[in-house]
This record gives sequence, C-alpha cells and structure tokens, in this order.
Amino acid sequence: MSTLPEDNLNNIIKQIIKKSSFTERQIEIILKRRNLSNSQFGITKGAFYRQVGQSQEKFQALCYSWILLKALGILREEDMDVINRLSEQVSVIKNSDVFPEREEQVIIVIQELLTRMCKL
Repeated sequence: MSTLPEDNLNNIIKQIIKKSSFTERQIEIILKRRNLSNSQFGITKGAFYRQVGQSQEKFQALCYSWILLKALGILREEDMDVINRLSEQVSVIKNSDVFPEREEQVIIVIQELLTRMCKL
C-alpha cells in the first residue's frame, strides 16, 4: 500500500479515510485525477486505470447516496450544516502543525457529532 504525501494529508485526514468508504490509494488517485496531488504510483498502468475506475464508481455511489438521503429527508439541513462546518475546519487544519493530543481531540469531536447525527 502506498502512503499519501505528508504535505497533503495529516493524521486527522488519515483517520477520516480509515472510517470512510475509500482506501488511501483511492483518495490518492482521486486527488491526482483532480490535479490536487503530484503523487507517483509504483503500479502498472493497467492496475492504475482499474483503480481509477473503482474510485470513480465509489465516488458516484457516494453522490447517489447523498442525493437519496437528502431527497428522502434523512439527511436534514442541519446535518448538512454540521458536515460543511466539519469539512471546512478539517480543511483549515489539514496542512497545519497540530499536536498529537489535539489531533485526537479533533477526531473525538468528529466521531461524537457524526454518531449523534447518524443515529436512527
């Protein structure tokens, strides 16, 4: 498994990736395809394009899920606000120097908010 460049993703992002539907490699591929990373891959061209396809399918599935949950009223406006605020905050701190104890606190806050939001 490749690792993401440290200048692109810190430990908070890596922890979020572990809890997402995507692998580190898939996130790396999406970043590269969106011209957000200069990562080099040590795999064959065929394997790379197979993983590009898998990443695209997961990304589309995520978007369909988002639309479905929003259309059915499961994902409410206040939920969207929470997700947007969390995303903005993670984006701000992703390239900053964060002490390990603060990283853990950020992850705990994210987990608590999402647990509350996703309760059925």
